[in-house]
Amino acid sequence: MRAVELGARGIGDTAPNPPVGCVLVRDGATIGEGWHRRRGEPHAEVEALRDARARGNDPRGATAYVSLEPCNHHGRTPPCSEALIDAGVARVVAGVLDPNPTTAAGGARRLHEAGIAVDVLDDAGARALIEPFRWTVAHERPYVTLKMAMSLDGFVSSRRGAQRWLTGPLARERVRELRAQHDAVMVGAGTVRVDDPLLTVRPHRSRRTRYVRIVACEREPIAPESAVLAPPADAPDGAYAPTIVLAPAGARERFAPLASRADLVFVGDPTARELDLEAALLALRARGVATILCEGGPTLAGRLVAGRLVQRAVWFVAPAFLHTDHAVPVLAGADVTATDGWRFDRAERVGDDMLLSADLTTCSPG
Repeated sequence: MRAVELGARGIGDTAPNPPVGCVLVRDGATIGEGWHRRRGEPHAEVEALRDARARGNDPRGATAYVSLEPCNHHGRTPPCSEALIDAGVARVVAGVLDPNPTTAAGGARRLHEAGIAVDVLDDAGARALIEPFRWTVAHERPYVTLKMAMSLDGFVSSRRGAQRWLTGPLARERVRELRAQHDAVMVGAGTVRVDDPLLTVRPHRSRRTRYVRIVACEREPIAPESAVLAPPADAPDGAYAPTIVLAPAGARERFAPLASRADLVFVGDPTARELDLEAALLALRARGVATILCEGGPTLAGRLVAGRLVQRAVWFVAPAFLHTDHAVPVLAGADVTATDGWRFDRAERVGDDMLLSADLTTCSPG
């Protein structure tokens, strides 16, 4: 569906709104295309109508193929259903209905009332395009994608502290794309201590909402000089928010040295000495973080999976064996044997590596 391809161009820039694409067709020929580019800017339908007119095409009598049901409410922009009605389109084909319970089917109903034929395809590609949005409109926690890279025998390194690229350059490029598609990237304190990553989006780019880097600290703070706490020297002003450090509420004195370097978010019971991950995610959502790419390490990943706090798993499998007496497993520090309900729905070769992805929304509590 061409509308889905167009909508995908807005992933990462439209949040908290969904990415949407639209194609106008008359007599079998495309007369206009558009997609929702950034939050607060015109929606896909309006962009497609503008494109049609800029080409010298009259949209009257055309069919509008839209990846998501046109909206019928006033927000930052007027209702798209009204724009289509005013333009005189004859038919609207939507990939999926709006999953937002407060607005679902409102656009389709308004179009019907105006005498416009409406068909809903329940298209798999259109559903996948708004998967994070579908979660966030129904839950108080962010949509969490857990990305991990492991060897064929299920390890991330041959020993703790060992540093090496496990996956190839194409897989690493895919991870950079994943970062850009989320509001934030999160790692555990152990990853910061071993790798000292920047956790930036490359190339740097301006967004409506500044990109967020998050470090989850189980008990102890990271070093104040950690690279992730510094704004990237080559990034545009305002591209990155201050790095969030998640910490247990009962450990404020231990984290005091980071107060001038990070946005400290203390969560959990006032006496808590270990990080409550569910409380941390709720706090992040309250701060406007709707989607998170978690890049581990194994302890944070294990706790997220065991707590059923992940909505999508993205597993890169490298053609290597790492088992030794000291090898580090891809998930550690938590019992994950009781977790089930993983539904693998994507598999592809990425260079020399394999990418496996599973939908975990069915096993994630609200």
